[in-house]
Amino acid sequence: MHPASLLELCAELIRTTLKLDAPADGVVSGFFRVHRNLGPRERHTLAETAYAVLRKRLLFQHLAQGASGALERRLAILGWQGAEGFLQGALEAHERQWLERCRAVDISTLQDKLRHNLPDWLAGALREQLPEGQFWPLAEALMQPAPLDLRVNTFKAKREAVQRELAETGIEAQPTPYSPWGLRVQGKPALSKLGVFTRGEVEVQDEGSQLLALLTDARRGEMVVDFCAGAGGKTLALGAAMRNTGRLYAYDTSGHRLDAMKPRLARSGLSNVHPVQLAHERDERIKRIAGKINRVLIDAPCSGLGTLRRNPDLKWRQSPKAVQELQVKQRAILDSAARLLKPGGRLVYATCSLLRAENEDVADAFEQQHADAFTALPVHELLAQAHVAGAADLDSQGRLRLWPHRHGTDGFFAAAWQRR
Repeated sequence: MHPASLLELCAELIRTTLKLDAPADGVVSGFFRVHRNLGPRERHTLAETAYAVLRKRLLFQHLAQGASGALERRLAILGWQGAEGFLQGALEAHERQWLERCRAVDISTLQDKLRHNLPDWLAGALREQLPEGQFWPLAEALMQPAPLDLRVNTFKAKREAVQRELAETGIEAQPTPYSPWGLRVQGKPALSKLGVFTRGEVEVQDEGSQLLALLTDARRGEMVVDFCAGAGGKTLALGAAMRNTGRLYAYDTSGHRLDAMKPRLARSGLSNVHPVQLAHERDERIKRIAGKINRVLIDAPCSGLGTLRRNPDLKWRQSPKAVQELQVKQRAILDSAARLLKPGGRLVYATCSLLRAENEDVADAFEQQHADAFTALPVHELLAQAHVAGAADLDSQGRLRLWPHRHGTDGFFAAAWQRR
């Protein structure tokens, strides 16, 4: 494709994503379905440029004021993630001069909001809850693309064997620093046709998400519930940990998300997983197994603000009001799921949010309400028992706290309790 044409397509995609009326990943996928003639490199350039603009929207909009032409074209130039020579071939002389001036700007001299590229309400909340000196490292980390983490399906393969096979295909993968199941790959190599993927020996899953399954510690022969299973990433991790024994319920209110689990479940080789679509958190089917379950994992619906490296549009699409509404739902889900546990059973509440309102505040409220029935468990001890390296570094006052700038994972929170 001619450089000028690709740049125009970038501007078109940016114009659509900046409407912020739908998740960016869905918008990008829809764009590619319309433009089916695009090659892998062109798709990469388009997607990564759009995400770069979403990550640094405030900065790029500020810099774009110094040029003429369509705003989206200027944003595409500033966020360009393709070959530099290709970009230069698409620019006019005055655009090249303007781009050079932009690249010469000392970002450290600009207003804070142009440096951190966060909405005011979110920046304020993070500054308030983070220790001194931690805000700027976090803000910088959230503007970087996330690495590709894989979880080895230990029911089918060993991490070392998968690592060797990936190396034979030219893909360098290193063990993740914490999860004993994880491999981290730099870049975004195509995996879907590799043998380790088609055989179900690996799944794409952030290391932080793997740690939630390790914290749950599902065991052979148990009855386990993944209460908000979604597309089943943690469900499959739990099933492998159970060695395909016992009974694992994958609950979700979305049939569409549960349907997305089916091909992954088929590859995994697991037969102990039972997907169930619920009407709501107090569905009658929950009552039938109340008091019978050994482990319950709740990866609750949340703002998703811990995943901004992957989903930068969320910081522009979420709001304080939405967070308040989510907190009500999170408390209701936690209270309902807690009824499933038998005495001695373990309950894990988790989110991929950075905000105290969705994390510690919800956990504190649960502990106050159920002080007579549940005992808090220190997560560093649980993680150490699950052979997680550096478990103590992941603990924040007895609860799991993962930060992109400290741990290299998405932002996660988890609290664990045992039923008396």
